[in-house]
Amino acid sequence: MTAAILRPPRELPVVLDGPSRALLDAVAADPAAPLAATVVGPGGHGKSTLLREVARAYRDAGASVLPVGPDTISLDQDSVLLVDDAQALNPARLRELRALVGAEGCRMVVAYRPWPRPASLVELSDALGRDGRSLPLCPFTRQQTTAYLAGVPELRQPSTLADFVQAQTGGVPRDVDRLVRALREQVTAPPDDPGRLEVPEAAVLGFGPELADLDSGVRQLLLALAAGVPLPADLLGVLLDGAADRIDELSATAKAAGLLGPDDRLAPLVRRAVAALSPTAERGEIWLRLTELQLARGGPLLPLVRALHRAGVTSGCPAGAAEAAAEEALSDDPGLAAELLAVAAAAGRPAAGRQARAAALAGDLDSALRLADRLVADPADPAVRAEAAAVAATALVHRGHLGRAVELYRWSGSASSMAFAAIGAIGTGQPDAATPPPDGPPTLLASATSLMAEGTRESLTNPANALATFVQASALLEPTGRAVLLPDSPAALAALVAAQSGELDIGERVLDRAMAHRTGGPLLARRHRLLQAWILMVRGRTAAAAESLATAAHGGPMESRDLLFATALEVGIARRESDLPALRRSWERAVEAIVRHAVDLFTLLPLGEFAIAAARLGDLERLSPYLSEAYLLLDRLGNPALWTVPLHWSGLHAAILTEESATADDHVAALARMADQSRYAAAVSVAAHSWVEVLRGVVDQARVEAAAQGLHGVGLGWDAARLAGQAAIRTADRRAMTALLECARMLHGRPAGATDAASGRGVGADAFGPADVDRLSGREQEVAELVLAGLTYKQIGDQLFISAKTVEHHVARMRSRLNCASRSELLARLRSIVPDRGGSAPGRGFPPARG
Repeated sequence: MTAAILRPPRELPVVLDGPSRALLDAVAADPAAPLAATVVGPGGHGKSTLLREVARAYRDAGASVLPVGPDTISLDQDSVLLVDDAQALNPARLRELRALVGAEGCRMVVAYRPWPRPASLVELSDALGRDGRSLPLCPFTRQQTTAYLAGVPELRQPSTLADFVQAQTGGVPRDVDRLVRALREQVTAPPDDPGRLEVPEAAVLGFGPELADLDSGVRQLLLALAAGVPLPADLLGVLLDGAADRIDELSATAKAAGLLGPDDRLAPLVRRAVAALSPTAERGEIWLRLTELQLARGGPLLPLVRALHRAGVTSGCPAGAAEAAAEEALSDDPGLAAELLAVAAAAGRPAAGRQARAAALAGDLDSALRLADRLVADPADPAVRAEAAAVAATALVHRGHLGRAVELYRWSGSASSMAFAAIGAIGTGQPDAATPPPDGPPTLLASATSLMAEGTRESLTNPANALATFVQASALLEPTGRAVLLPDSPAALAALVAAQSGELDIGERVLDRAMAHRTGGPLLARRHRLLQAWILMVRGRTAAAAESLATAAHGGPMESRDLLFATALEVGIARRESDLPALRRSWERAVEAIVRHAVDLFTLLPLGEFAIAAARLGDLERLSPYLSEAYLLLDRLGNPALWTVPLHWSGLHAAILTEESATADDHVAALARMADQSRYAAAVSVAAHSWVEVLRGVVDQARVEAAAQGLHGVGLGWDAARLAGQAAIRTADRRAMTALLECARMLHGRPAGATDAASGRGVGADAFGPADVDRLSGREQEVAELVLAGLTYKQIGDQLFISAKTVEHHVARMRSRLNCASRSELLARLRSIVPDRGGSAPGRGFPPARG
């Protein structure tokens, strides 16, 4: 249907459908011609608007127009008779109008609502319909709503607003106009993301007069429907104390007012207005009574109880209804579930244990621990005590107290608790204390937790099997996992194993599925996001990792374990971006996070990242006690390769930065002893040996490239590019240097000759490639390396025994030779192939290679 737009000066646009436009065209073509027309539509569908446009068209043609209403004294047959809300006229006036239909020269347009339909109105409409036009008015289509918004230049995004406005109003023109006016009056423009659009309060308040004029029965019907639950006619009859025909009459009146859709549903905007503007006492009475009826019938309760909760009348809700609604809410809104269970517990229901569980699942660990601790000390109900112990244990895991959590899990004694105890025992270096779970019903949770315990044990000897076991456990929890309280998710454990065994694709996919299924609820959502960021960082995609970290940081303070990973990500991203100031800013937060969380098997990755940062900042001594504890833990577990190799890899780089060649050799030797235990261990071992050789001035191009390719193959893309780059700037063979630079660039994700999709230029056009290297002197390459390390001109001059002014001249020449318009562009170009070496001079502290 074509939408025609009329726009009076300084007014919002008027959108008419095809039949309405045709009526106006007929009037304009021959204003003197007889006219008989009916316009039928609910309130707010544009009857008055159309009559105004008809009146304007006739007046523009010089015709006399007479609006006919209840107060009209007499009818002028020579005038155009425009009748609005004809259903409100008395029968005598309707019969008088009926008598004029068909008279010579009669021009009459009658608009009315579809209900009520008095007999005299039926006779009048039938008479008009036989000889004239009938125009039924419908809600706006999306096309019409878009056309309306296009006529409001203050709202600069009609394409994104259209869906929002259409969904909120159901297309009712009055409500579209009301909402758009309110949006136009906002001080700020609507957000670019339509998902963040909100209904202004003014749009809701505009319904006040209409709702106040409603019959109390109609208002009560709308209140019942505003609760948002399916209401069969018999239930409405009981609720409103009316027979079926009375309910039908109330429904017809609400539809005729344009407040209730033809499908017996309220548009979101109307529902919000009904809930907000109806008298508080009446609203509470209707919803509480409806809750009692639904509870007795066994119907859904959450929408009703949620409405009561928002209205602040939850205290009057039956305790049984609060409990039942809490169970419905647990998977999607555990915070609300906890509040409803508190209402039930206050009414004497045995709900405190489930309240603690719901609070923990929502991430409110303070409340969960407070409730659980009280229940653990209460001997009245052993089952409640066991549940509370499991809740307390889970909260303690998230807060970094894995050892204490193991004791509570064992004391709880359920199948899942014993499985978590086994996982925790291994995590704290006590493999002999990891007992299998007791027999119990083979529920999805019991099966998944059993697999988690099995996967943790296998991670000590067979990483590949461990990864498969965790992935299977994660899949088992997908149907029910969002309402399950977990100390850690199988997806998170799978991601840890994947990150330490070179299976990053699997790690990313299992995290994606866990987030899609919301496994572990809000409590674990942040952990999954942080681990996604970790994998991105390891791959070298630091910008994406920073974005994911920023997303995870939203939502309030972090628990200890999440804080540990978040600060390690800050440190790791800053190090990989050669951002020394950011590294220093993050370090103090990192130290606090380390102090707050006890060392365990599942937090060794952050500890390794902290070790490199501490060495870079000359603060490794503060971290030494925690590193010693980590190595002792691994010794107690038999130094399993999966968990030990990454820590030695980080230790190697820390030793390089502190110029402790003997320590570096020890790490290389340790990695060599584990090289045959996995593909990841083999790749890292070869790379470690090659790295130390390079630092001692021994650059074998083939061995370096093979080692770098091996690192890249197990997901360590940034490390791989860095190894090749380190070798390139240390070899005296220019051909080898060029090949290694090309290798570094390709491993960094920028293959030679690839096209930049954003700019359409080849990589060689905007990267520091071999041709660029040839333009720089040896001294300029040294200066470039130290500039990227974050040193000032004075510090570079001191290290190279030249003046700061000379350094400045070298930098200026590099900008000129590389055609860089700014310092930032120069840094970006240099950074693409000269990886950060941590700020220490190449090879200092490393004696020449023997033999």
